[in-house]
Amino acid sequence: MGMKFEQAFEAFMSSQIAAETNNRRRERLERGLGHAETEFLRCVWYPAAGHFNHLYPEWEVRDFSNGYRYLDFAYMPGEIKGAIEIQGYSSHARDIEIWRFKDLCIRHCHLALDGWVVMPIAFPSISESPKQCQQLMLSFIGKFISGPSPESLSWVESETVRFARGLLRPFPPSELAAHLKVSTKYARMILQRLCDMQLLVVTKGQERARMYQLHLAV
Repeated sequence: MGMKFEQAFEAFMSSQIAAETNNRRRERLERGLGHAETEFLRCVWYPAAGHFNHLYPEWEVRDFSNGYRYLDFAYMPGEIKGAIEIQGYSSHARDIEIWRFKDLCIRHCHLALDGWVVMPIAFPSISESPKQCQQLMLSFIGKFISGPSPESLSWVESETVRFARGLLRPFPPSELAAHLKVSTKYARMILQRLCDMQLLVVTKGQERARMYQLHLAV
């Protein structure tokens, strides 16, 4: 995957701290991320996305009481705002205090009303179902890059990009060929052109066994 997680993570956190001018957030970043947040990056985000572009840990937002709260992660590649919240769990989770439960719901409501796309991730799922979480994150990222295809694309290329956006998982040329009702050889030609335009990437495989996926490094 290129740079190892530990190296990429260290560079990521150092750049976040260096760029931060808000003393409150800077202090939180300097204290380091919690175990759950770090494991989310290690087991879910980095394997799925391969980068930390547009991701901001401990992102400060104003709450409904005019105070400050901090999102575990904000994902902001453009005008749309995404919030990723790692939800802890204990054997007494069902007995959570009513005020905490109400506060959590109100928090999510205000984030939604303020235009945030909120993605809660249960901490146990990070270790027990990392692949499922990775797929969720790919779908989450996909919401931010699901705009129209470049006008220069032919209809079959545009449909291929739309097909890849809908799947958000690696797929072989034969699957695209069945969707487009064309030969597998022609599907490979389309996929290669889109890779050359950096709209798709080869995820694994050699020659005829290659798998393709939407390019997520945005």
